Amino acid sequence: MLTVKETPDGVAFPVKVNPRSSRNEIVGESEGVLRIKLTAPPVEGAANKALIEFLSGKLNVAKSKITILTGETGRNKTVSVSGLNKEVILALFQ
Repeated sequence: MLTVKETPDGVAFPVKVNPRSSRNEIVGESEGVLRIKLTAPPVEGAANKALIEFLSGKLNVAKSKITILTGETGRNKTVSVSGLNKEVILALFQ
């Protein structure tokens, strides 16, 4: 089950990104971490930008409500989403 933490303004959850994939997709969940494939390369923040755009579309929230809290230069990241609760995230990614 995805590890989701409630924050004062929303939720935060771990993500593992696999850049330079053939398409943007959610692969699944492994050990509490959401696994996502992205077509963008991990160069100059392109994969981070693609991750925010991808999650924005999946969660139906504005890109400005999504923040990468940790892991901007690595594959393992912690993402924060403002305005959503834990139940919504778990329902969308199950």
